[in-house]
Parts: sequence; C-alpha cells; structure tokens
Amino acid sequence: MRPLLLILSLFSITVLKAQKLDVISPEEAGLNRDSVNYLIGAIQETSHKDFRGLVVIKDDKIVIEEYFNTFWRNTILDIRSAGKSITALLLGVAIQEGLIHDLDQDVYSLFSKSKNRSVNEDYKKIKLRHLLDMSSGLDADTNDPQTPGQAGNWMGKDDWKEYLLNIPVNSKPGKRWVYADINALLIGLAIEEASGMSLRDYAQQKLFAPLEIEQVYWYTNAANQTGAAGNLYLTTLDFAKLGLLVVNGGKWNGTQLMNSDYTKELVEHKNFDLSKEFSLADSYGLLWYKSTRTFAGKKTDYLFASGNGGNQLIVIPDKKMVIALTASAYGQRYAHGRSNTIMTMILNALE
Repeated sequence: MRPLLLILSLFSITVLKAQKLDVISPEEAGLNRDSVNYLIGAIQETSHKDFRGLVVIKDDKIVIEEYFNTFWRNTILDIRSAGKSITALLLGVAIQEGLIHDLDQDVYSLFSKSKNRSVNEDYKKIKLRHLLDMSSGLDADTNDPQTPGQAGNWMGKDDWKEYLLNIPVNSKPGKRWVYADINALLIGLAIEEASGMSLRDYAQQKLFAPLEIEQVYWYTNAANQTGAAGNLYLTTLDFAKLGLLVVNGGKWNGTQLMNSDYTKELVEHKNFDLSKEFSLADSYGLLWYKSTRTFAGKKTDYLFASGNGGNQLIVIPDKKMVIALTASAYGQRYAHGRSNTIMTMILNALE
C-alpha cells in the first residue's frame, strides 16, 4: 500500500473507533427539521465569526453535529470556566473509587500534614460541599484582585499548593455565594493528594480514556498541579460526551464511572438565588448552574457548565438530551446571550 493511502486508512480507522454514538436525523429525535436548518443557516451568516461548534445528543444518539469558521470535529478549544464543572465530575469519580469519602469531609482533613508544610486550620470549618457551591468563605473573589485568593495572585507560580492551602477565611462557610477559582482548585488539589497524580493524568486515566476522549490539553504547572478551574481544551463532541455521562447517571457503556448518589445530587442540588447575578441561571450547585425555563410550551429543568466566550454544556436529564456549544468570543458581551439563544431555538424546535 502506498504511504499516503496507508495514512488515510489509519485516519479512517481512528475516526471509526472514536465514533461510538449512533447518528439520527432531527425528525427521529423529535426536532423540527426546518427550525434546525434555519438555526444552522443563521449561525453561518452571523457577522461574528467566533462561534465554533454545536453538538446535540438525544437518547444517546447524535442529532446535530455542526462546525463553523474553520473548526471541525477534531479541533480542541479552551472551554474556560466550564472546566470547573468537569472538575466536579472528577470528584464524583474519586468518590466512586473511594479516594474521597463524601461531601461533608472538611478541607483540612484532605491534606496530609506530613506532605504539606502548612494548612490553614480554619479549613476545618470548610466542607467539600462549600467549595462546590462557591460558598467556602475564603478571602477570594474572581472580580476583586485585592483579595489574596484571587487567581492573579497565584496562577503564575510554578507551585501554587502551599499558597492556596493558606488563604484566610473571611466569612462563615455556607452563607454567601462568591465566585472564585480557588474553590475548584482546592477540589483538584484534594483529588491530586488522594490519587498521587495530577488532575490532568487522573482525568485521562479515569474519565477521558473510558469515554474515548483523546484530543485534550489541560494546563498543568511545573509542580504537576492542574488548573482545575479552567484551562481545559476539548473538542465539541467530547464536551458533549461529558454531559451525556451526567444524563446517564454516571454510567458509560454499562460501567459506573461517577458515584450514582453524587451524580443525582449534582443534578438536583440548588443553592443561592443567582437571578440577579447571572440572568441565564436561577441557582448554583456542585460547580454547575441550574435553571428552569419554558420551551415549546413546556417547563424544563436543566443544568449547565459555562465558560467565557460562550462555551456552554447544557444537560437536560428529563429529555435525555445534551447540547454542547463552543465559541471563542472571549470577553465579548454577546457571547453567553448568543449561546443561550441557540439553546432556546433548539429546545423550541422540539415537537
């Protein structure tokens, strides 16, 4: 066989191996074909050329898979803070494996005193669930660079662990929602402590490999600590697969990857009214946003991961449906609104 033909054959085998999900038409999934066509045309014609991928999965089958503006199936993109929600999934995997007991463990107990020179004793007051709900009480606020736990104060370090384990507590844990990267980072560090590997490598072995997610980049510093609050690059289809894991109660191909009780809580747990903070969300819980809206005349509950640029992973358990949206409109005011409009048009197309 000629070298070029051999390469093409190997490429075809790789694509076929990765394609585990069947494909069905919008009509078979209960979506109006004209509405879907109109949506895809509208995305193609928009003046902003920074929308990248749209994947819709329903009943474990791909219904829509479209790419835009030079992107294609194998192109990875930084999903920004949606990576926090993936860290939450990995916590469910760690609980399933017995590395972490439950969400009521205090943060202080998760870190060995022989391995770590110092850990703030106030961390005994902070439970894992407080980190997951962005209510840790730590002096950290993404929107306030003056707070010691703000990412700008530690992200550039070659080793940020000791610094993060000594951020002061400035309010009672569980009482106030304050968005801060440190909450996801501490969860990632706890998984790294328990597993003995970086969160990137743990994810590769325990989550990405079983889902046949091969194209991944997750920033990991010189001390082998992964940026659990973001910095994760995935393809749009693989982004969607992670949502499908939630829809299926933590199972993939019959194997329970994520603890089932934890997965149920991830879907159902809601904390803090966010309607004034973020117009697209009603509440927050376990590093996922939660909302209830009416589409096609029916009230629908859903949860979603959200990252700067319009990157969103929407999971609708009752409909066994996932919508993955990737975009590089970083810092643009229209980004999340556009993604919400696309989601709305898809769900309104259900017949």
